[in-house]
Amino acid sequence: MKRKRSLMFVTAFGVVCLVVLGSGQHNSTQFAFLQPPAIAQSVRISDAWQQVYQQLPDLPLENQYVSRQTGKIDPENTLVRRLISYHTYVKGRPPNYRLDWKLTLADYLGANEWIREESYPGSDTLRQNPFIGDRTAIERLNRDQRNALVQALVNVFSGVSANPATPTTPSPDTPQGLPPQPGDAQLLKP
Repeated sequence: MKRKRSLMFVTAFGVVCLVVLGSGQHNSTQFAFLQPPAIAQSVRISDAWQQVYQQLPDLPLENQYVSRQTGKIDPENTLVRRLISYHTYVKGRPPNYRLDWKLTLADYLGANEWIREESYPGSDTLRQNPFIGDRTAIERLNRDQRNALVQALVNVFSGVSANPATPTTPSPDTPQGLPPQPGDAQLLKP
């Protein structure tokens, strides 16, 4: 009986949503949950890799691959550029969430989804598919380096400054280091 009620509720909810959305008589902000989140700062994905390398200059470039078109090494076809392309274009993951970047790194480490070499960025534009070299470069990073890479990527795509925030000085009347007491939340009310 409970299952039948829940099924009826889900069906009724779906019908109401279809009627409201199909009527054209709705406010788009009411249905914001149906739209993907917007990126806080407009960042060109093709240029974001440079900002990541500015934050992490010791990160391997892996840009020694030869372009099929020019027959020369393409210095701008870097590990981070291909990582971003894989993340956003191949997997369709949003670029401003840490968890999504961690899933992408897990792909490279073989712990999440398998990466198809034939659809890997650069496989069609470079003479040698960079997938194996990129996977090896990511595997060589330690946990702190991978976390720093994820943070740099999130910083770039969410518009957060790479510089750590200056700590604020507490006011003299604010007790520091004390555990919260019952009723402390009431002090936040106007």
